[in-house]
Amino acid sequence: MTRIAYLEDQIARAERLARSILDTLTVGRLQAYADDCRRQLAALREPAD
Repeated sequence: MTRIAYLEDQIARAERLARSILDTLTVGRLQAYADDCRRQLAALREPAD
């Protein structure tokens, strides 16, 4: 599995789990993790200069 595929999978899992639970602290942490994965994914997709 490539790093890009791994990050996409982690984003999907974190968002799916965040929608299924009610604990606001955990939801916030999952959303923060998904945001961090999105930043890493964007950095990987940027063209190298």
